[in-house]
Amino acid sequence: MDRRWSDVALTAAAPTAWGTTYLVTTELLPADRPLWSGALRALPAGLLLLALTRRRPHGVWWWRSALLGALNIGAFFPLLFLAAYRLPGGTAAVLGAAQPLLVAALGVVALGARPGRPALLAALAAPLGVTLVVLRPGAALDPLGIAAGLAGTAAMAAGLVLTRRWGRPAGAGTLAATSWQLVAGGLMIVPLAAAVEGAPAAPDRAALLGYAWLGLVGTAGAYALWFRGVALLPVTRVSVLGALSPLTAAALGWLVLDQALGPVQLAGFAVAVIATVVGQLPGQPASNRRQSGAGPSRSTHSGSGPGDNSAAAARGRTKRCAAAGPAAYDSSSIQRTSSTVQPSPARPAISRTSRRPTRVSSS
Repeated sequence: MDRRWSDVALTAAAPTAWGTTYLVTTELLPADRPLWSGALRALPAGLLLLALTRRRPHGVWWWRSALLGALNIGAFFPLLFLAAYRLPGGTAAVLGAAQPLLVAALGVVALGARPGRPALLAALAAPLGVTLVVLRPGAALDPLGIAAGLAGTAAMAAGLVLTRRWGRPAGAGTLAATSWQLVAGGLMIVPLAAAVEGAPAAPDRAALLGYAWLGLVGTAGAYALWFRGVALLPVTRVSVLGALSPLTAAALGWLVLDQALGPVQLAGFAVAVIATVVGQLPGQPASNRRQSGAGPSRSTHSGSGPGDNSAAAARGRTKRCAAAGPAAYDSSSIQRTSSTVQPSPARPAISRTSRRPTRVSSS
């Protein structure tokens, strides 16, 4: 498999794991404890990674890690749960599916990265497909729920873009940086959970299994893979993969919970899946296409810069740094691990490029 598509597949595993959250929560975890569920997802996983890596933030990374942890965990989880409780029928998932559009807009402002045409088309089509899958006629449109859903989506989009902009501190492994954000985000949720939900319920065996799955697989592993992808792939393409989360949740609801999927839902599945694939195709921004049309054709490195076609990629001079391996698995503070080199004249640059409504959780 081409290295770029291997990176895409690993990144896609993150939203797929997040798509199991609704099933695990409804079947294994204590009822009516969404905030504690969020805290117990993030904090133990972060502490475990912190113990394994034995690295602490330094300098500006104290506040950067706190901010990124707030955007990706501390604010996102409570807003997500509030939207899910007040917006039945998957409406919250539809709002979450709009994240690629926000990421594309923020990427232009913060990174100067203009997504290519395939990524833009996918950013428009993926929310449409998710809407067909999860949104039911007559779904309630509670204003507070809509505001919470949009705010949560904006928080995650901002965290995604800042991850690319800031990278990670020199000398710090990506797992260490992931742990900082999980601990920061989890600590932010704990006092809110205590104030709103009281003391956490004593977990039984099923709850322990559920928390273990969500903490190790759905949080530590998934966020590491997700932000590894942010370091290696254009952020708009990464955000398009987020549509796999509600699709996975809907599929598990059909397979395990006996929830109905009709022709409209199946058509939405097809649209969303095709959009995620198209969104990973290499593409040039319109300005670069106009420039390249006047001269000889040049190769495009599809995953080398913050956008779908950075200046180095347009010159065909970028390849990945050998350091981008398992240690590149990070949450929100991964640094781009590619370096620019001059290819020799004889060797071109290498491209790496129911019956009851389905409720969907987007992380």
